[in-house]
Amino acid sequence: MRDDLQAAAATLARAGVETPCADAEWLLAGLLGVGRAALALELDAGLPADMARRYDTAVRRRAEREPLQRILGWEGFRGLRLRVTPDVLVPRPETEMLVEWALALTPTPRLVVDVGTGSGCIACAIAVERPTGRVLAVDSSAAAAAVAGANVEALRLGPRVSVVVADLLAPLGTAAADLIVANLPYIPTATLPTLSPEVARHEPRAALDGGVDGLALIRRLIATAHARLAAGGALVLETAGGTQTPAVVELMRTAGFTGVATHADLLGVERFVAGRCG
Repeated sequence: MRDDLQAAAATLARAGVETPCADAEWLLAGLLGVGRAALALELDAGLPADMARRYDTAVRRRAEREPLQRILGWEGFRGLRLRVTPDVLVPRPETEMLVEWALALTPTPRLVVDVGTGSGCIACAIAVERPTGRVLAVDSSAAAAAVAGANVEALRLGPRVSVVVADLLAPLGTAAADLIVANLPYIPTATLPTLSPEVARHEPRAALDGGVDGLALIRRLIATAHARLAAGGALVLETAGGTQTPAVVELMRTAGFTGVATHADLLGVERFVAGRCG
């Protein structure tokens, strides 16, 4: 298998994959059903012909810049393993920080709304980490909601997480949320072609395209969220950072939010914005 792995890494490097050796290892480990660390113990064994063909197919898919997580079928998020498909974005490490900050701001939420749930990563993580609360996971895409629902069921969170196909906060009804958290599309339309091939070619455009300035859906959510929060409740948003962050801060202040603040991601980019009701 060592030769197969080296050949795969070389193929991925020629295709421009940023981490060819690591990706080749993940693909082989996934095929064998072992962890990447355990793969080192298997490398002196031969790879059966049928496995070799499957590995070659997986490597070719990655060389075409299909996201690694899509080929494997899953991604890790705050200790959870979540199914991903072409209908949802691959969960990002920075979004793990969105969850962390949201829960720090609202330590014991009774009702949380995850707007634009996608794979359900935010909703599931919050439900696991705050087992006394309920989570309403909303997405306008029925296909994305189906993926989120499958992840909710796989993690046995069904009694506390409800997945709904709807627009923004429409399904909240007359209830007041303690926390509204959202990772909505925020990429300006004109920027989409400049994204990496993994994103531009393979991730769902509707989950990326935020309109002319990237704030089309974020602006709509901010305009309605204040009235849907309980007193002291928080709205926590992920943005593209840069000039978007001060723009979102101003939108939230204008909408009546208090204590509006920003928080940096893993690279120090002020990406997250939060404010409170009352």
